[in-house]
Amino acid sequence: MRKWLAQRAAALLNALALGVALALPAGGYAVIESLQGLSTRSTIDPQLSVFMRTDATPEAARQLAARLRGDARVHRVRLVTREDALASLRGTSGLADVVAALGSNPLPDTLVVSVAGSGDGVLDELAEELGRAPGVALAQVDALWARRLAALERVGRLALALVAGILAVGLVAIAFNTIRLQILTQREEIEVSKLIGATDGFIQRPFLYLGLLQGLSGVLIALALVWAGLVLMNSEVVGLARTYGSDFRLAFLSLGEAIALASIAGALGWFGAYMSVSRYLREIQPK
Repeated sequence: MRKWLAQRAAALLNALALGVALALPAGGYAVIESLQGLSTRSTIDPQLSVFMRTDATPEAARQLAARLRGDARVHRVRLVTREDALASLRGTSGLADVVAALGSNPLPDTLVVSVAGSGDGVLDELAEELGRAPGVALAQVDALWARRLAALERVGRLALALVAGILAVGLVAIAFNTIRLQILTQREEIEVSKLIGATDGFIQRPFLYLGLLQGLSGVLIALALVWAGLVLMNSEVVGLARTYGSDFRLAFLSLGEAIALASIAGALGWFGAYMSVSRYLREIQPK
């Protein structure tokens, strides 16, 4: 620890480099986890809305609903008549005067169909089939945006894993190079230690601790960078969410996630130090 603190400038630069490398995947993970919570709260049940033509009779909608209830792919069918839809619209705040000025009801009868299977293929196949049914104007898959958000989330997680893997290699390389320089500066001390009978494990141990300290110091800077970045982003995200009547905000890493990040960084620093000291300690032999 004293040797590490004695080289404060070099230790700070190493910690800063490690912190930036760790902050990128950690910040990306925090953003993706927050977006996953948003998509989970969204309505993404496998269902579709079937809008009847305005000139179709109510009997046509009831017959189609009865036929769908006998379909094995369909879990539930709810018929929303044009009168119910208009009454619901009339009850919406600020739209009563607009509805009163319409004169006639422009809304169609609608079937809300819940699908038994969760696969997108079943939902899309049924929507295409119902779109060609007599009296149907449009069959629309609900919550399509949420499904696309979930797909983007999966792509983001894959990209984040690739970035984290690349940066993990970089973290090991930084620890490897730092420990190599430490070994070279302490070459004479290592030679004397070997002359008086010190084992390789005894000589390795301080360098391994140094690698661990480097990893942990990088985590502290990474957490500070992620926290500052999320605070800046939330200053705009919260305002945007309020326009949609939501209290959504990007959440910081939990205590368990922060501990996991520290464990991973410490292990990578330890591993880089182990590779370096194992490689160069064999080359140093007392003369």
